[in-house]
Amino acid sequence: MNSRGQAASILVQQSEDRIRREKQLEVLRMAALNLEKSAGFVDGLREILGSMERHCDLIMGRINFVEGVVDVGREIRTSLPEKPIDPQIEETIQQVTQDVLRNWRFKMAPVAHIEGTRFHATFDVDRSAQLYVLCHPIKFHERRMGTLTSVKICYGNFEPKTEQAFLSILTSLISQSAMINRFYPDHLPEGDNSNLMPTEKAPFDRSQIIGNSKVTLGVFELMQQVADTDTSVLILGESGVGKELIADALHRNSSRRVKPFIKVNCAALPETLLESELFGHERGAFTGAHSQKKGRFELASGGTLFLDEIGDLSLTTQIKLLRVLQQREFERLGGVSTIKTDVRVIAATNRNLENMIEQGLFRQDLYYRLNVFPIHVPPLRERKTDIMPITDYFIEKYRKVHNKNIRRISTPAIDMLTSYHWPGNVRELENCMERAVLLSNEGVIRGHHLPPSLQIAESAGNDPQSNMKGVLESMERELILDALKASKGNMAKAARELGLTERVMGLRAKKYGLDPRKFRKPNS
Repeated sequence: MNSRGQAASILVQQSEDRIRREKQLEVLRMAALNLEKSAGFVDGLREILGSMERHCDLIMGRINFVEGVVDVGREIRTSLPEKPIDPQIEETIQQVTQDVLRNWRFKMAPVAHIEGTRFHATFDVDRSAQLYVLCHPIKFHERRMGTLTSVKICYGNFEPKTEQAFLSILTSLISQSAMINRFYPDHLPEGDNSNLMPTEKAPFDRSQIIGNSKVTLGVFELMQQVADTDTSVLILGESGVGKELIADALHRNSSRRVKPFIKVNCAALPETLLESELFGHERGAFTGAHSQKKGRFELASGGTLFLDEIGDLSLTTQIKLLRVLQQREFERLGGVSTIKTDVRVIAATNRNLENMIEQGLFRQDLYYRLNVFPIHVPPLRERKTDIMPITDYFIEKYRKVHNKNIRRISTPAIDMLTSYHWPGNVRELENCMERAVLLSNEGVIRGHHLPPSLQIAESAGNDPQSNMKGVLESMERELILDALKASKGNMAKAARELGLTERVMGLRAKKYGLDPRKFRKPNS
């Protein structure tokens, strides 16, 4: 080959290398975007495998987790391998994956050539291509999570080091997201510390608590400070803000996490039954006590006892509870023997205990014993930026529960959610989103799928006729807005979508102050 031919060959190779790097960067960019979502983690992984298939000639992508992520032994694939997989190819994949699980190091192996149409039917690629199985471990520091396996289609030169570097970055993103999004356990089984570095501290498990507002992050900071202690915690906040979830997260992140987490709703039981539930009773202690029963303090020994609605305790029960907190001992109803207990108490209430103390309804000494480390959970109306992340979580949850294909939530519906004052807090938002998911049959949650209370709050008038008019106009504006977005500002296309003439469409858009030019792409 002459010098001109060599130069041309080098330029072609450089061009191919540049294109390959750009495609790999695109996959990494999409991976980072998909893994940002705390809800839909598994769907994000499938998107990553799909982008590998589209951009990097990597097919039959598989992610296997050995433990902890969603389900133990869960395998996540692309939608591609619906065709029968040749046993010879499957055998190579299994061998390479098992080798990586034994050694936890990157491995690749060529797939033996398969003759004729059998090769073509399996992969739907040119039969002259060479296939390689690539497998990279998914690890967080020294913690072993699973593997990412794929089959690479090669039509020319193949650089294993380049592919290894690409997969190393990708698996690192996956492992970090698994830890951050709480899809991996924060501790190992008892007696197994082989995968933890001596100085490594497991990340704080936020459980199902979602939000990144300033006040929510402040709550998280307090939780991290007190979680791994035996200090009593008093969680204060309105009904529905998620006090039970915070108590659960405190237990999960404590040294007591392998022991019981027992919950008692003090407002749900009458005084006569509540004392028996907390401390237990002996046989014959009262009418109907046909056998001995252990109380919640006894059952929670070594673990955590969560007393919800502590403000509803009677003064008599408050005295007995104070003794347990001070002396760590109690007697069952009708019993004479003293029982020692090692329990961490977390209490919660939506009532103002200080006002109750002034009214003589709550003991001051018990309040000080419980209020060692207070955590105030702000209502949802004071953390507006948390509304949409929480909404996305509930949409994803109930989309799966009710088998609905919900792709997005419309802009007017978002405006209604963020402008509502949410007196029922997160519990009300959850009920609202389950209702909306059930009502939506078009893959989009719109304003009219939300409860009437949100729609009335959005309308400006005070009388019923004005409210009805406001609701109807809000629905009409929402439909026009969505049509303009979908058509990228094409008025004719949007009008056809809604079954209107272009003239009527123009009048409606003008009425609601919608400028089609704002929805057009810069170069369109």
